[in-house]
Amino acid sequence: KPLSEARDEAAMLRVSVRRGADPFAEKQEKREARTPKRKVPTFAECADNYIESHRAGWKNDKHIAQWESTIRMYANPVLGKMAVDQITVEDVLKVLQPIWTEKPETASRLRGRIEKVLGYATAMKYRSGDNPAAWKGALSHLLPAVSKAQRVEHHKAVPYEQVPLLMRDLVHNESMSAKALIFTILTGARTGETIGATWDEIDFGQNLWILPAERMKAGREHRVPLNPHLVALLENLPRTGDYIFTGKSPN
Repeated sequence: KPLSEARDEAAMLRVSVRRGADPFAEKQEKREARTPKRKVPTFAECADNYIESHRAGWKNDKHIAQWESTIRMYANPVLGKMAVDQITVEDVLKVLQPIWTEKPETASRLRGRIEKVLGYATAMKYRSGDNPAAWKGALSHLLPAVSKAQRVEHHKAVPYEQVPLLMRDLVHNESMSAKALIFTILTGARTGETIGATWDEIDFGQNLWILPAERMKAGREHRVPLNPHLVALLENLPRTGDYIFTGKSPN
């Protein structure tokens, strides 16, 4: 650029500055105007991307299915089509309030999942500022604590001195549910572990029930010794499929 033009341009800039203009800000605005704007995805798109990016690290397909179903059933009808940078505390409340006291456990998990999706959106620079689904933000002032939303009523337990009578009744009961309950009591297993038990988990050679890591909450293989009564119970069961205790969905 010729020196005379540079001097003229400098003089014009000085005049602009004296008049209150910001030449550098104007130049930045022009540059940004020429740069194509990044499309902000919807909440549903961000949720799908979050699930996909974490799929390999989650323990089992059931956990993934729960994530997908709660987002699809509860969050997406309200938030799904909204751009993630437009979601507010009020929008999150519209999702949570209808189920907060009726289904406190589901609602609490859902809130955490929405928080993670919006946190992902912030990390991807789709949005900024506070996370509207964070419990320690506004929500703690607008919703009752989950522990107070509904008192949990546990199933009644059988007094230990009555267990022999219960076992006697179960032994004489020919139903599959009675046999499954015997198996649960004698192995100390969770109900879901019994319902999901498959024949290929049973090692009759070593009298062991070997639960694979993906079926365990701790994520580690678990081996349960089978006493002679349990071995006899299993040997007398019909084998009509992969699952030992048929008639109930493993999930």
